[in-house]
Amino acid sequence: MNRSPILILTVLIVGAFLVLATIASTPGESAEDFHKRVTLAEQKPTPPPEPELTEAQLALQEQLRDLGENFSGDVGIAVTEADTLATMSYTGKKRFPQQSVSKLWVSLTALDLADNGGLELSEPVTLRAEDLTVFHQPIRNIVRARGSFATDYADLIDRAITQSDNTANDRLLRRVGGPSAVEGFLRRNQLGGVQFGTDERTKQSAIAGLKWKQAYSIDNAFYEARNLVDEEDRRRAFEAYLADPIDGASPEGITRALARLARGDLLSENSTDLIISTMQRTRSGPRRLKGGVPAGWTIAHKTGTGQFFDGVQSGYNDIGILTSPDGTNYALAVMIGSTRASYAARMEMMQKVTRSVARYHDRRTAEVTAETDSQSTS
Repeated sequence: MNRSPILILTVLIVGAFLVLATIASTPGESAEDFHKRVTLAEQKPTPPPEPELTEAQLALQEQLRDLGENFSGDVGIAVTEADTLATMSYTGKKRFPQQSVSKLWVSLTALDLADNGGLELSEPVTLRAEDLTVFHQPIRNIVRARGSFATDYADLIDRAITQSDNTANDRLLRRVGGPSAVEGFLRRNQLGGVQFGTDERTKQSAIAGLKWKQAYSIDNAFYEARNLVDEEDRRRAFEAYLADPIDGASPEGITRALARLARGDLLSENSTDLIISTMQRTRSGPRRLKGGVPAGWTIAHKTGTGQFFDGVQSGYNDIGILTSPDGTNYALAVMIGSTRASYAARMEMMQKVTRSVARYHDRRTAEVTAETDSQSTS
């Protein structure tokens, strides 16, 4: 019996696709789940290249250099204009510890998952004693008083960002698929210069020279265990983290990511509005970048603060999206890897970065206005 060449070719093509699908899919995975996973794995379009800096932008970069060089500590500073992606920086490509800045990437991963149908933010979740972590975790008081805390993932995002709640962040992290899922989000969106690392329990324990035990989540147990670590062992762990931070990110990498967030390149419009409005309600660090925000401007930001050892602070950061009265967005990042400087000196430097950007914008706006007026009268 003769078969049409077209029919044979069609059968071969369909068969090939079936083989590929069988190889690529996970056993027991539905077609709908497989489609979602493939969609989430697709790489986003390549972001536009950075433009050459103008004379005014080079002047702003020089101001950032002066602020960085006059600060007593290991610091990186970057500013990116959201509309052009022009980036000005001081040691902007070096990787610094993020600490709680990394919570932002977890929330973005969750919102990306929601945008793709993999998560309903209203999905209920119950936190219990086994979910508690370390350091700042206001949820712990609720869990201890009630035995558990029932909420949803929208609330966990809010708590992770506005309160920097470690337990909220780590529970959200588990829901989105763990550190590998966050790294996947960063890579799909080509957010270079940023790596997530791991959950707060694992990271903070390693920095202290410990391995996590759930008993450390109770009262001051973590601090007591840390005090028992041999001083040299703790020094090695602390210095190893500073030399190669598991959550390392460059200021330029962060500001370009924030600029693309502000542009709407990373998430849906609703999710973009949600995360930025949440960041605008951040309670921590009111005297860091936010302390330099002029009247009429707004900032959506996220802080990060690391552990102390032998008088050295690790990871004292603030990143954010600064918005002018006319709606122009600037992404800012000040990352202090380590310092012995006073809190006042750190916050003053951060505020000066904010004010420098605002002055740059005002000058740029005045120049554009003057040029427009000149053209209209000529």
